[in-house]
Parts: sequence; structure tokens; C-alpha cells
Amino acid sequence: MDGCDLSTILYYDYRFDLNPEAINREKRVVIIMEESGKMTFLGLEENENGPYDIVILPIPYEMTTSYKEGTEFGPEACISASSQVELFDELLDDDLPCGFKLFTSDNWNNEVSSLKEALESIERFSSKWVNGEQFPIFLGGEHGILLPIIRSLKKHPKIEGELEKLTIVQIDAHADLRDELNGERFSHGTVIRRSLDEGVGKIVQIGIRAYCSEEKEIIESDRRVNTWFARDLISIDSEDSNWNEMIDQIKNLSGPIWLSFDIDGLDGILVPATGTPVPGGLSFWGANKIIQELFNAKKSQVIGADVNEISTSPGTNLTEFSAALIATKIIACHIMSTKG
Repeated sequence: MDGCDLSTILYYDYRFDLNPEAINREKRVVIIMEESGKMTFLGLEENENGPYDIVILPIPYEMTTSYKEGTEFGPEACISASSQVELFDELLDDDLPCGFKLFTSDNWNNEVSSLKEALESIERFSSKWVNGEQFPIFLGGEHGILLPIIRSLKKHPKIEGELEKLTIVQIDAHADLRDELNGERFSHGTVIRRSLDEGVGKIVQIGIRAYCSEEKEIIESDRRVNTWFARDLISIDSEDSNWNEMIDQIKNLSGPIWLSFDIDGLDGILVPATGTPVPGGLSFWGANKIIQELFNAKKSQVIGADVNEISTSPGTNLTEFSAALIATKIIACHIMSTKG
């Protein structure tokens, strides 16, 4: 990898060395895309001069991955896949960007030497874009990007230093409420717990289906946490589903909202390359419904979003394409809510 710009790497391909003396030894083969200038989200022409209405912010962060690696290359792959997304949106009955000004930022610089330095660096990177002057959408990278983003939100005019005003709507397979994972307190698997420690006032979790006994205790005891389990939302018996109750809660949220969309909240068949794909998740149309209702809510305002745990695989482009579609729907719903 010496001399190789990480922004050109789309994924690692794991292949076996067929040397008889080294059977089953994995070799990492770097797949590199030829550079053809800066990629922009949806392949749109962009004006470098602000101000902007919507900004796409790639954070190729990967430092605490606990299973499958590759989220470092997810944001770039997602932006590349987005060039194949249709611009027409049925909610807007128009082609994106509908007169709005989009801008795709350069990547966050991941040349850091420690986890602490990485989190501080992401917070500085985020602070420029969460001032209320544009709608930010962060592309990650592991879910740990959320904590420094939340810290930077303290300066947002809707927050004014009081994070208890904020509700995080978390779409995810995992609760992320552990106090530590593999000995690390600032892990992708602890990010919601750390957000509560920062003072966030409310968490609405949707699609959870992988959690430990420690997390179950917090879900049951902490009034700030409201969890909608996938098994109850997607019940075999439709009469037992609490989907409509969940949608009603979203419609009645108030105050500033941050949408944190871990793509493993989708059913694993839609995101096979994400770090820990889990069966039994949300359908694509279910996720679209949640996003739409969240932006339609009358008493709340979505002030930004992150789409995280994007990864890629040589066998399929479905994961990054699914992530690109989710980010595109967030853009469309923001435009719809702004137009009123």
C-alpha cells in the first residue's frame, strides 16, 4: 500500500494462497480504482463555493471494529455507488437536487495515531458543518463516528450547549449500550451509552435484535431509552406487530432530532458486506417509511444524519448501494420538509 492514496481504494479482497506450503493462508489484495477527479454524491455537478443547503461528509474511520473489517472504505464506495442512483424522487415528483445546492466534502483525514486523537479530529471536522447553516449527512465508517458528532452538536443553535434537548433516532441491529466492548469504552458497540453520558436527552432505537444482558437492563431501566425490537415490529402475526405504535411515536417527537442510521438495521440480505449483518431486520420500504415520517413530524426538526457501518465486498455492490439509497432518501425528505 506504500504510495497508494486511500481515497482510491474501494475494498480489500481476501483470497487464498494456493501455494501447497501455504494452503488456507489469506492474502489481502487491494482493489484500486483509477482516479478520475473528485467523486460527488449522486454524480451531480457541484459548485465549490458556498453557502450550501446539504453537505455530504465522508468519514473513513475504522479503529474499534470487532468482527468484519472494511468500513474505512465504505464512504468512498457509497459515493461511487450513488452515481447509479436515479435522481427522480416520487415524494418530490422531481429530479434531485430540486434547486438545492449539494456539496460533497473531502474525506476526513484518517491519518491519526490513537483512538483519542481520532475522536478529537472527527469532532473538529464535524464542528464546521453542524452550525445550522446547512443540513449535514455524514457517511461512515464505523458507528463510533457518532460520539464526536454529538459532541460537536453542542454548538448547534437548536441545542445551545444543552444536549438534553436532543433526541437520537437510532436505526440499528445492535443496542450499542455496553459500557465497554473488548476492553474499549469508546467503541462502535458503546456509542449510544457514551452519547447518554454526554447528556443526550432521549434515544429512540428501532430494529434492535442483537444485545446483551447488560444492555437489556439499561433498556428496561433508563427512561431516556425507548427501544423498538425488530421481532415486535416485524411479527409473524401481523396482529401482534407494534409497527403503528412506533410510527405514532416518531410522529409525536418534539425538538431537535439526530438520525443515526447504522445500515445493519436493514435486513442482512440488503447489506451483506456490513461489519455484522444480522437477519430479521427492516425492509428497505420500512426504512423509507420511518425516514419519511420522521421528517414529516410537526413538532420536531431533523438537524442532521449519519449513515454508518458502510462496507464493501468484491462479490456484490449491494451494501454500498443500499447505503446510497438511504442517504438519498434522507436528502429528498429534508428537501420535502424544507419546502413545507
